[in-house]
Amino acid sequence: MKKLHLIIHIAIVGIIASITCSCHSVPEQTDNARGNFEALWTIIDEHYCFFKEKGVDWDAVHDKYARRIGEEMTREELFTVCSDMLDELRDGHVNLTSSFNTSYYRKWWSDYPQNFSKRLIEESYFNFNYRQTGGLMYGLLNENIGYIYYGSFTSPVGEGNLDNVLYFLSAAQGLIIDVRDNGGGNLTNVETFVARFITEPTVVGYISHKTGPGHDEFSEPRAITYNPADIGRIRWGKPIIVLANRSTFSAANNFVSVMKLLPGVKVVGAVTGGGSGVPFSSEIPCGWSVRFSACSMLDAERRSTEQGVSPTEGCAVDLDPLDALQGKDTILEFAINLFQSDND
Repeated sequence: MKKLHLIIHIAIVGIIASITCSCHSVPEQTDNARGNFEALWTIIDEHYCFFKEKGVDWDAVHDKYARRIGEEMTREELFTVCSDMLDELRDGHVNLTSSFNTSYYRKWWSDYPQNFSKRLIEESYFNFNYRQTGGLMYGLLNENIGYIYYGSFTSPVGEGNLDNVLYFLSAAQGLIIDVRDNGGGNLTNVETFVARFITEPTVVGYISHKTGPGHDEFSEPRAITYNPADIGRIRWGKPIIVLANRSTFSAANNFVSVMKLLPGVKVVGAVTGGGSGVPFSSEIPCGWSVRFSACSMLDAERRSTEQGVSPTEGCAVDLDPLDALQGKDTILEFAINLFQSDND
């Protein structure tokens, strides 16, 4: 089993142990409005991992929303109050799921420019004549720059896929990897992808899990190490620019944090959406499930990326709507010009 899988397994086991341990157990609550509210608040209080990063006074949040709980309220009304309470965490990994709705905090991306149009790339830069395989859309731009769009890390990418893609782009002067609007997915796919851009075992981050109910009770961070692709596989050793926007989230946020710290890599675009916690699920008495961030993942310099990863200094840029009307992606054009200026 790969080391990343082992580390995450250890972390999840730690969470389960902390939830099931008698001294840390959630008091049994009654299946009524008050009981479900208190159970939800307690689960988050004891097991959520980003109170410090979010600056949330969870006790004050309890008092604020407890006043809205009434004995005669409907399930719909209870769901609304509970959802509003969870929104105080400002975390896209926190969801409450019932048979009729799933709560989701959207402002982490909805209050920001989208900064991406896949149709603009497909039409203006490839005239719809691009290649695709294993979740990747790719091709050569006119400036002899390789381009890969990876839209979701839920889409598996195989070693054979990557060999063929990187071989096809091997004559290019540089490579643009676009993960705008990538909402995350499987960290294994991140590891498989990054392995093509490193030449030795590399510590790419750290993971820490809750060890008790206190907001500051965490294990010592454990290093996450990625190994380079096996001998015989094609690796990429030329300059790379990663394109990101606010909708680059979760596993994609992790990918950007890893790539940014590698030699020869720049990040262009906007601050990513964050989402660096490993989610875990629990349940309240009425049967509704709650998902929340339970393990904190840090970057290779032990910094939290829950609030997002910033572009490389001097590389923050938004997509200009007027440029888009003329068939130009401002962020992609910036990256292309950056390659050209570096080669002058």
